[in-house]
Amino acid sequence: MTGMYCIGNFTGLANLKQMKSSEHHNVVLDYQKSWRMTSTITMRDRSKNRKPLQKGRNLSIEAIQTVQALKRASRDASSLEQVYDNKFRRLLKFDMIAVLRELLRQNQCLLALKVFEDVRKEEWYKPKLLLIAEMVTILGSNGLLQEAELVIAQLKAESGLLNPDLEGFNALLQSLMNLNLTDLAIECFCLMKSVSCDPDRLSFKILIDGLEANKEMDMLAVIQQDAHRYYGQYADFLEMDLTLPKCNK
Repeated sequence: MTGMYCIGNFTGLANLKQMKSSEHHNVVLDYQKSWRMTSTITMRDRSKNRKPLQKGRNLSIEAIQTVQALKRASRDASSLEQVYDNKFRRLLKFDMIAVLRELLRQNQCLLALKVFEDVRKEEWYKPKLLLIAEMVTILGSNGLLQEAELVIAQLKAESGLLNPDLEGFNALLQSLMNLNLTDLAIECFCLMKSVSCDPDRLSFKILIDGLEANKEMDMLAVIQQDAHRYYGQYADFLEMDLTLPKCNK
């Protein structure tokens, strides 16, 4: 019952599930086609243990009150909509994002998804890859893999709004590989290059380590070839211990 209010906003989930099995077999071929083309151009549920709200500079009083009101109203669709109209939709941009992050921090995943749907409708909205990576990680850790896949599908549909954010893309690749969503990681790698964001050594290392761990040797060979195309004799970084830098959110 707790998740019913979110189902309407994620109507694409059923279609995504039906497409998944057929799309899986095409990922390697799709990437190989993309690789050949780019080689000719110049590359440029709720937690059982409730966590306290984070007070201070990250959350205003209005944001704190909105989080509390959303949680109280979450079991009733009409009450929840009233909270959205009377509280959430009146917040400033910074507070909306703060509410979303706080709900994610508390593992209030379905509420966070509904908030995210509203945020995406705002005129000022542009996808922030570090936030998307955070959402994917938390959704996946709570067993909501299909919802994580839908978030990525929405991101791909909004590619025209993306900036070439290398740090954000690397964080997203790492999140997907940590969840063993290798097909989605490869799709995001292609998306990364399509918005003129050149992968760095860490990008390739994340993919190669994940593909090796999952024994996906065909795709591994393609990615390794791509790494050598970018870095040539300097591709010895594939043997190095590279890690993502810590991000200030």
